[in-house]
Amino acid sequence: MGEGDDESGFIHLEFAELPAEEMLSRAHSFYEHMDNRRTTRHFSERDVPRELIELAIKTASTAPSGAHLQPWTFVAISNPELKARIREAAESEEKTFYEERIPEAWEEVLSPLGTDHVKDHITDAPWIVVVFRQSQRQRPSGEMAPTYYSQESCGIASGLFIAAIHNMGLTTLTHTPSPMGFLREILGRPDHEHAMLLMPVGYPADDAKVPDLNRKSLDEVSEIFE
Repeated sequence: MGEGDDESGFIHLEFAELPAEEMLSRAHSFYEHMDNRRTTRHFSERDVPRELIELAIKTASTAPSGAHLQPWTFVAISNPELKARIREAAESEEKTFYEERIPEAWEEVLSPLGTDHVKDHITDAPWIVVVFRQSQRQRPSGEMAPTYYSQESCGIASGLFIAAIHNMGLTTLTHTPSPMGFLREILGRPDHEHAMLLMPVGYPADDAKVPDLNRKSLDEVSEIFE
């Protein structure tokens, strides 16, 4: 290729370098904003426009993924009857989990948080969003082929979704009913999609509470070599 020619399938990276002072200012501002993010189980029933949910999903889909396969499906539900079905199934599974299956080590760390099988947040929040991980993809021929790094890719996308929700002034909760197979059945998803997270999204209730927790310090979560 000659100088200035684009390689087939590629375009030039659009990158605008920022002054060092602005970079640091943005970094501080974003950290301080995200440091105020908290997870609550107490949601208001106030309406949230569909457009906000769609924008959060679009933001999540900017995440990097293995071979750019974007192996996720975000299923957003506001229908009250469907949310009630999901809550009933989730509580049934969770009741059995808490009473019969919970490992002692898991119970040890959950007890201070006061969690149990009752999941008011599923029906209180105006939206719930279920993230499904795609373990396979469909080729143009119609045959199925594997995806790659789908767990990692969906984890990154879910993190961006959570950040987007907080950035727009709403709150969410990462809920992982155990087991989660009922979500595929209720929502009619194909066999190669596996539920990873159920996230209620909305405004916090007026009397919302959160655990009195402290985040680990930088030294506790990192090691830096210079």
